Amino acid sequence: MHLKKHLTFVAALLAVAVWFAAASASAGAAPSAPHLLYGGLAAGSGSAVGPDGALYANDPINGTIVRVDPSTGQASTYADCLPKRLVPAFGFSGGMDVAFIGDTAYALVTVVSDPLLGGSAPDGIYRINGPHSCGLVADIGAWSIAHQPTGRGFDFVLTTGVQYALQPFRGGFLVTDGHHNRVLQVSRDGSISELKGFGDVVPTGLAVHGDTIYMAEAGPIVGAGPELGKIISIDASSTATADVAAFGPLMVDVEPGRGRTLFGLAQGTHSNTSAGSPADPNTGELLRVDGHGGFSVVASGLDRPTSLEIIGNTAYIVTLTGQIWVVDDIAAPPYGG
Repeated sequence: MHLKKHLTFVAALLAVAVWFAAASASAGAAPSAPHLLYGGLAAGSGSAVGPDGALYANDPINGTIVRVDPSTGQASTYADCLPKRLVPAFGFSGGMDVAFIGDTAYALVTVVSDPLLGGSAPDGIYRINGPHSCGLVADIGAWSIAHQPTGRGFDFVLTTGVQYALQPFRGGFLVTDGHHNRVLQVSRDGSISELKGFGDVVPTGLAVHGDTIYMAEAGPIVGAGPELGKIISIDASSTATADVAAFGPLMVDVEPGRGRTLFGLAQGTHSNTSAGSPADPNTGELLRVDGHGGFSVVASGLDRPTSLEIIGNTAYIVTLTGQIWVVDDIAAPPYGG
């Protein structure tokens, strides 16, 4: 072989070897232990990644949305105009989730209208017009009162429902109601319809990938084990459902990761079987769908997590107690990607 061609061939082999070694090393990297990024929320619920790449998290006790730099943990108040949680001990009142369409933020607020709890603000979706200005887009509470989920084999107490997750979808939103056991489709002009109704499965977190909607189910708590939590898929056109992964303890969120990975957030086991009660402290888990109908554990010992965001190969986990935790290297990168 000509010397120049030989050297070129050897260089190419070395480049391939270096690439393969780097890919293999990266593929073998284990997830990090959870570490604290930010702990200044009075309480935590839902979250989103904004168009600027920052984390945005609800603080329902203070009626605020807080912007957190995912690299440094530096935080600032993004908006302070949302209705506040009526009963601080509740884990399901006030600002529940936040989502962006373009540069505009929207917040989901629930269980703030009940006069028996001292409430009078509408339950629904609010548009963030500025740091101190929030405007109602859709009154989901009023719609829910007029469209009760009767005849589905479960009881409910709150006629307004308990809305949990907000997900952008086809120019509007999807909203889960964990009390009325359904997914709602809401437009930005305020119109509301039921996309899919369920039995007593307690819908929680949402994610959308193409024409597939992924939904987390906490599973019924009273009289049932925590192993009933799971992730399902919903075909956006036909609304047909399929199980994706099962046996997660009180699933509260779902997020796609890099490549074709999918992750679930489980709040954990629960000894208090009262309806709506949170999991036991420090029993939450970050789970990866294993492709065989179950999960593998990425991180454990999380304290009552409520929301999951993934940026690159890093998971950001909001907890009921108002903290944001980080787990790095949650999935190996796909070759060539």
